[in-house]
Amino acid sequence: MRRVVITGMGTVNPIGKSVAETWENAKKGVCGIGPITQIDVTNHAVKLAGEIRDFDVTTVVDKKEARHMARFTQLGMVAADEAMKQSGLDMEKEDPLRCGVIFSSGIGGLQCSEDNVATGERRGYDKISPFYIPQTIPNMSGGQIAIRYGLKGMCTCVVTACASSNNAIGDAFHYVRDGYAEVMLAGGSESCITHLGLGGFTAMTALNKTDDPNRASIPFDAERAGFVMAEGAGILVLEEYEHAKARRAEILGEVVGYGATCDAHHITAPDPEGNGGAAAMMMAVKDAGITPEQVGYINAHGTSTHLNDAGETKAIKKTFGDHAYKLMVSSTKSMTGHLLGGAGAVEAIFSAMALKDGFIPATINYKVPDPECDLDIVPNEGRNVQVEYALSNSLGFGGHNASVLLKRV
Repeated sequence: MRRVVITGMGTVNPIGKSVAETWENAKKGVCGIGPITQIDVTNHAVKLAGEIRDFDVTTVVDKKEARHMARFTQLGMVAADEAMKQSGLDMEKEDPLRCGVIFSSGIGGLQCSEDNVATGERRGYDKISPFYIPQTIPNMSGGQIAIRYGLKGMCTCVVTACASSNNAIGDAFHYVRDGYAEVMLAGGSESCITHLGLGGFTAMTALNKTDDPNRASIPFDAERAGFVMAEGAGILVLEEYEHAKARRAEILGEVVGYGATCDAHHITAPDPEGNGGAAAMMMAVKDAGITPEQVGYINAHGTSTHLNDAGETKAIKKTFGDHAYKLMVSSTKSMTGHLLGGAGAVEAIFSAMALKDGFIPATINYKVPDPECDLDIVPNEGRNVQVEYALSNSLGFGGHNASVLLKRV
């Protein structure tokens, strides 16, 4: 089987507008959660989110064109620009049919739906924006990325809730590994800090209602009381190793394994025993042809909900046995909040940087231990530790589980 390496990465998220800025802030343990400014939350119980402040898409996309893009697409375009520039790919020298995109969003342009419903109620639905449909559909971010760079191979969008962009990376990895493409851009984006988004998750009792940013997203802490909604995008340029070597590209890391399963248990609650998550992790390990004991770090899904964190802890123990207590398992959602469909891609970038830089990011703002979550969660302070393999987990509503395994190069 062909090797698949990472030759470019890009992100915008609550702690950084580039990979370099994001990683520097992650090493410092910066919290990107704060008061919501994008909408008036006077009548909302939830007042905090992980927003991207002072975001300017016109550094990448023409102002007129940007007006016809939903915010989740704008975020994806900026992340893709950074990744493509870092990769050094010259599409004039590539076969565009051997270059593609798998770029996800869990929900898509929710704000566009809200805006057009308001227009339709006021003026009539035949007079809403002609750009409404292409703005709001989740696959449009991937489509816009393909158009911008002339990527004419497979272009698709995995929609598996909060596992979406991890599935995108895993599917793209297999697509390149199995010989269908030389290059795939893979990741995801989300921007749902809207009245419907906030209200919907609040009605489900999924969000933390505290007004203290330092006690809002607290994965594995006994006082956790829900996740914090966030926005952002992450994207990886995945490339066949010999192809990357031939053009002397800088290799940032390697994707070596992928596992995907479904709990088939409940529409929102994960399997409390963690069986589906455990199966996905073991699939990724076997896919890579390594032993569980070779994995040194897990970037956990770690949402800061009771069911997720306890269930994921059980899943890790089932997968790794005694080695579970030797692993480092942190949740970077403690810093970024939960990017929903964009989470897996940003967390894959954290995992790749952890391997590349020999630094394990912390689970910040941890105070109260929970006996149900008794693994080494790297509390509060990151560590200078070099590991060879890192696993990135994503678990989504509907029971979707995705694990991507990365290797240091």
